[in-house]
Amino acid sequence: MTNRSHRNSSYKAMNAMERENRAHSSASGICLEIPDKTHHVAMIMDCCDLLTCLPDASVQLIVCDPPYNIMLADWDNHDNYIEWASRWLREAERVLLPTGNITIFGGLQYQGEAGSGDLLSIIHHMRSASNMLLANLIVWNYPNGMSARRFFASRHEEIAWFARSKRYYFDLDSVREPYDDETKTLYRKDKRLNPETIEKGRNPTNVWKSTRLNGNSRERVGHPTQKPRAIIQRLVRSLSYPGSTIVDFFGGSGITTRVAIEEGRHSICCDNDPLFANYVSQQVTKLSLSDLLFPMPKFEITEHLNKTHPVYCLQPDVSKKPRKAA
Repeated sequence: MTNRSHRNSSYKAMNAMERENRAHSSASGICLEIPDKTHHVAMIMDCCDLLTCLPDASVQLIVCDPPYNIMLADWDNHDNYIEWASRWLREAERVLLPTGNITIFGGLQYQGEAGSGDLLSIIHHMRSASNMLLANLIVWNYPNGMSARRFFASRHEEIAWFARSKRYYFDLDSVREPYDDETKTLYRKDKRLNPETIEKGRNPTNVWKSTRLNGNSRERVGHPTQKPRAIIQRLVRSLSYPGSTIVDFFGGSGITTRVAIEEGRHSICCDNDPLFANYVSQQVTKLSLSDLLFPMPKFEITEHLNKTHPVYCLQPDVSKKPRKAA
């Protein structure tokens, strides 16, 4: 049976644009210049309170690692998980730009423990109550984890990537995995392959192999569910562009703030945990220049420690006034 993608008009169009060095319409009108300075806001605040302060269509990327409802802590316990989640999902869709994306961490393995609190329930809700598009279900595969006797031990977590519209922004080249010299030499002999693509590297696919953070990892700042920098970095690089705004309303360990600084994006992050400000401060001390795509711009961090401070969206289009959640 032939590959169905060979007859897919969308694939044909994308391949034609690549051959002619033309950009997808989602990249039109987007300035990819690195800003001289980026601004970052970190607050102790409820997720829905933050979202209601943000204007419509003002955010490029939302990185979302919500509670899994497995009673890990007080913030991880909701009687009606989907009713609670639907509030911030609805607001997240409102604040995203037409090119915007939201990535939601979760795990299907939590279904039995959390009832309606697993990622499968969120995806089902999004498909029935949202106009956003499920662009990819990313599988984060890690070699380290808990053992099990009554089922196969889990070695992966899922990341659901939803796009605000068909115009979503995606930069594959920024996250390609380079080929080694031997593979490059072999692929160059195949005349069907584009030499420029060979130099850029391979598509990392939707299965990402990366270890979880061990207790003694240098990345650790003390948060119990901290995500690896490499995972957040790949999301930021591929789904946002320099100078755009990233929002993380379950800020947790503060890793999104760190990556946004390193990658030349603005950020607005919050968490209900009073320790969030401390986590962000630790992340700033760990800023790295070792593997960045370009020099890190100067940055300014504003730490608002209560709800009385106003929130200013950093995206250029802020003409619409904030509104309250439904």
